[in-house]
Amino acid sequence: MSIVLVSTARAPEKWASTLKGKNKSLDIQIYPDVQRPEDIEFAISWKHPEGLYQSYPNLKVIASMGAGVNHILKDENLPEGVKVTRIVDDQLTKDMSHFVLLQCLAVSRNLFTHLQDQESKTWKVKSYQTPEKTSVGIMGYGVLGQAAGNVLKANGFDVKGYANSSKIVDGVKVFGAEEQDEFLENTQVLVCLLPVTSETKGVLNLEVFKKLKPDGYLVNVARGEHVVEADLISAIDQGVIKGASLDVFQEEPLPESHPFWSHPRIQITPHVASMTDPESVANQLLENYKRMKNGDSLLNEVDVNRGY
Repeated sequence: MSIVLVSTARAPEKWASTLKGKNKSLDIQIYPDVQRPEDIEFAISWKHPEGLYQSYPNLKVIASMGAGVNHILKDENLPEGVKVTRIVDDQLTKDMSHFVLLQCLAVSRNLFTHLQDQESKTWKVKSYQTPEKTSVGIMGYGVLGQAAGNVLKANGFDVKGYANSSKIVDGVKVFGAEEQDEFLENTQVLVCLLPVTSETKGVLNLEVFKKLKPDGYLVNVARGEHVVEADLISAIDQGVIKGASLDVFQEEPLPESHPFWSHPRIQITPHVASMTDPESVANQLLENYKRMKNGDSLLNEVDVNRGY
């Protein structure tokens, strides 16, 4: 029985040493140097080559290295019956919440506009909004969305949520799918924390941007597939929204030729809103490895058909 580490964007050696430090008896193989594919039953994965997991005939579980699983589920050649898990980690959640707070504060205090003025050596005083006068709408009010909402609310922001069904969570009004228009019309800063599903791909489009409050702004920390890129550029250029902060993209790394790089009102970060610390999540992965061997239910298992 063997574990394979597959990562095209994160250093797998660090993950291997962390896991071995907690259990020296582990048999870990690191892709692409896999000598015994038939022994592999458990994969720890981040952005694997499409079709790779067909090479491991006894694979039972694919564990994402992060909170997202779209990088796994978008592979149309996943072996049938293989279970998929995601990471739920307090530090990961805290880091995401702080990043969202950072973006919302920057918008309310005109930081991005002042940085543009610095480029042109323009001294221009602008009035700013207090958090209490800044409405933030979070699309996707699950674990990460609720944590971000709590941090924003604690810092004075007017917070609203959006999910499949309406509810009240920790004093925050969460609008249901049938109330999307009302949610958008009461949102200035739109934060996307949705999972990627067939229903949510392309959800951030011109029609949605037009429904936001004046001086609307987009913060996307979910996945690049949510954004209709041409619509976003048009919305900003036409003054429909003020700008966007993007941490995720349809293609990563973002190609040098992409128009997002040079757009003055689009802020880019390289998928760093929250980054998994192997030390923080190793016990969770090893617990699922043990559960797999014992035939027990897994922690944080994803519904492959629903996508989350």
